[in-house]
Amino acid sequence: MEIYLPIAEMSVHWLTVLGMGAAVGYLSGLLGVGGAFLLTPLLIFYGIPPGVAVATTASHLTASSMAGAIAHWRRRAVDLKMAGVMLIGGFAGSAVGVYLFGLLHRLGQTEVVVSVGYVILLGTVGGLMLNESLRTLRATQSGKTAPLRRHGHHNWIHGLPFKLRFKQSRLYISIVPPIGLGFAVGILSALLGVGGGFVLVPAMIYLLRMPTNVVIGTSLTQIVCVTAATTILQATNNYSVDIVLAFILVIGGALGAQFGVRTASRLNGEQLRLILALFVLAVAARLFVGLVVTPDDLYSLAVGS
Repeated sequence: MEIYLPIAEMSVHWLTVLGMGAAVGYLSGLLGVGGAFLLTPLLIFYGIPPGVAVATTASHLTASSMAGAIAHWRRRAVDLKMAGVMLIGGFAGSAVGVYLFGLLHRLGQTEVVVSVGYVILLGTVGGLMLNESLRTLRATQSGKTAPLRRHGHHNWIHGLPFKLRFKQSRLYISIVPPIGLGFAVGILSALLGVGGGFVLVPAMIYLLRMPTNVVIGTSLTQIVCVTAATTILQATNNYSVDIVLAFILVIGGALGAQFGVRTASRLNGEQLRLILALFVLAVAARLFVGLVVTPDDLYSLAVGS
């Protein structure tokens, strides 16, 4: 059964869209990421206009991330204080990102910027995560101490001012890096339709030195608030959120996230990071191929009123 999407101005099969939402919701609960790094490209591949795909995905992330965040909160695996500090920068980043998105849309450069941005960002982050995950797994299997994963290890962040104590994460660090991370994630949410979890999760682990057991829940909590703000701003400023598409994605995402959380409890942190790295690199490769391969039809004609 097909339904009509008013903003996207096209018809889609609702079961296909529901399945996309459920699959990405599953990844959200499993890996602690919003999942838009996969959903936005999937919607574009399916034929949804890039501008609509980016803006509408934020609403799906809000629902799927909320379901996962609640599940982790019940397990007491969320640092609410850290999430709150990140939101200071997250809300500011969302406002800046929505403004830039509207500017790119008026210039007709949305599709190119979205694709190139995903290739660069996902390729870099995925490569770094894959390398670190493989190194850690090899060290663990050989019986050696895993590198770069010692809790309490100090780095340059500990020398920054405006320090605050985060009891849940057992950290005493400056609020400047968390606010900066939140700002970057806010911009990514608006420009690329992502929750930023694939950047936030490794940054919280390797940069802030947060314990892995609270990283996923804290990441999802921050993503919920930022994507909710982004959805409202995109709908009121750029009118690019398709309510029908968002509703189907939200239902699928909320259901899939619950199963993802259950699966995550059976895997260790290194396995989760390896899975995330492979997904990120796969999506980056697919987008890169789409950018460099010559299309079948070099030119197309459209008749307008």
